[in-house]
Amino acid sequence: MSLAIVLVSGGLDSCVTAAIAARRGPLAFLHLRYRQRTEKREFAAFSALADHFQVETRLVVDVDYMRQIGGSSLVDTTHPIPEDDATADLPTTYVPFRNANLLGVAVAWAEVINATDIYLGAHEAESHYPDCRREFFAAYERMVAAGTGPQTQVRIQTPLIDWDKAAIVRCGLALSAPLHLTWSCYQREDLACGRCESCRMRLAGFRRAGADDPLPYASIPRS
Repeated sequence: MSLAIVLVSGGLDSCVTAAIAARRGPLAFLHLRYRQRTEKREFAAFSALADHFQVETRLVVDVDYMRQIGGSSLVDTTHPIPEDDATADLPTTYVPFRNANLLGVAVAWAEVINATDIYLGAHEAESHYPDCRREFFAAYERMVAAGTGPQTQVRIQTPLIDWDKAAIVRCGLALSAPLHLTWSCYQREDLACGRCESCRMRLAGFRRAGADDPLPYASIPRS
């Protein structure tokens, strides 16, 4: 059976996606470093997940140009990470066209290692990001078909696309995914802050799923 590439940030969504993809056959893990604030902690989570799933084919790619381009509080420390409920149509944590760039690396690697599927943990139910929508991935897949060699047959798999965080947590628990190895915080690497949007969405997902989040938090907001 051919390899499937899984984009693994080290977060909850990519962990559950990897657990889903692992049921189909052998995996290759891809991790992108773009100088995000929690780059070291995310890489540690990626490595732990790769070890857990016993993935031997791994690729870590430095895409520092995304920091150079800027435009996001995830890569520009002069702009604070928002800690209140997102009200803007496009939060400052949006990294311009990130998924298109990450998928470009994944598709190129897929051509080299003859992978037929690329998995990523995007979900549009609770996302403000335009590159996390079903229509974006459908259009990207058509572009891949037009821009790769005749032997390349790459499908973009987004198994979480219609789920909210609670559904993702429930699936992870059902598959015995190692959620304790993941990292979701946008701004801290020692303890999860509990205040950024990513932390709050994660905590709310565990709460609605009726489960305890295994990560340690510096503070946990009231529900």
